[in-house]
Amino acid sequence: LSSIETRAPRPQGSVIRCRLTPMKRTSLLCLVALLAPAIAEEPDRVLTNQQITDFANLAIKGIPQEYPNKPSNVMNSADDVRSPREMHPAFFGNFDWHSAVHGHWMLVRLLRLYPGVAVATDIRQTLNQQLTETNMRAEALYFEQKHNNSFERMYGWAWLLQLVRETHSWDYPDAKTWRENLKPLEAVIRERAMTYLPKLTFPIRVGTHTDTAFALGMLLDYSRAVGDTELETLLTQKARQFYLNDRDYPAHYEPSGHDFFSSGFNEADLMRRVLKSGEFSRWLDQFLPQLTTGTMGSMMEPVKVPDVTDGHLVHLAGLDLSRAWTMQGILASLPVSDVRRKALSTAIADHAALGLSYVTSGHYEGEHWLATFAVYHLTGSGLEVPFE
Repeated sequence: LSSIETRAPRPQGSVIRCRLTPMKRTSLLCLVALLAPAIAEEPDRVLTNQQITDFANLAIKGIPQEYPNKPSNVMNSADDVRSPREMHPAFFGNFDWHSAVHGHWMLVRLLRLYPGVAVATDIRQTLNQQLTETNMRAEALYFEQKHNNSFERMYGWAWLLQLVRETHSWDYPDAKTWRENLKPLEAVIRERAMTYLPKLTFPIRVGTHTDTAFALGMLLDYSRAVGDTELETLLTQKARQFYLNDRDYPAHYEPSGHDFFSSGFNEADLMRRVLKSGEFSRWLDQFLPQLTTGTMGSMMEPVKVPDVTDGHLVHLAGLDLSRAWTMQGILASLPVSDVRRKALSTAIADHAALGLSYVTSGHYEGEHWLATFAVYHLTGSGLEVPFE
């Protein structure tokens, strides 16, 4: 027995894998001890029918809604002056390309975890309409144009590969079709990452789209899910190069005015994917010593949104939700006896509660994307990481 896998009896089917060497296979107690830190404080991740319906309907409404739109495209000639739908036949809605992509991811995840919900038929219809072979080939051709090399780098790339990851191992006829159709776009995005990352000399540390640690974490989950060892090796090498020697993160500098990420927590959430449990705990001691001393300050305080109709200020609702999932990843990687767990557990609950209160605000500025962040946290996406 070289690999033991346990599935929690929750709809999301969260997976904890424990790879044991022969010397460690001494008793069942050893296995329980290794698994306990991940299981002990995993929150109840069962979404209500109302949440599923509300979240799904935001994407079902937004995905085919072409305007308002923020294309973010480079126009190389007059021929490139095209409508969003003409440029992106699949991912033209939801205000921008990456929001359209992760709206699709959310629908796939909800359908996979809750196939019996009333909104399931509408979800399938939307996905079958958008994720066609023709549409995906057109999306891939857009990326293959030289002047689009950096389009959606790397935030949109990360979400596209998360969409692939969500369909990859799902034994469901429609999902198999979506997975096959995504392959051309998956291939060009993967190639972009393999080409770009070796050239990236320094990490980008921001609270918005281009934060490097966020993208590396999502790409790492994808690479492991599909068995892409070449990409996984590159990602772990870059993570160690960028972050292994980091110390004394300036927690008091967070947040900035329109962050939807904590760059510091994104980094820690990445490194718990890269380092073994004991090594990660020691790394966290040097990176965020404030967690042990209780001096994190504003970095662990939920943030209120001053104006949900401001497209930048509403980012702070996403910050609450992304902080919740990154802190959950950190918590799940620490030993049961770790003194940092209590503060993290409290902060996770407080951030999630406030962030969720903004998801269905009635204002498109937040509604075109916040449900994805809510579902990512509430369903424990990204927690399927080995404990070794």
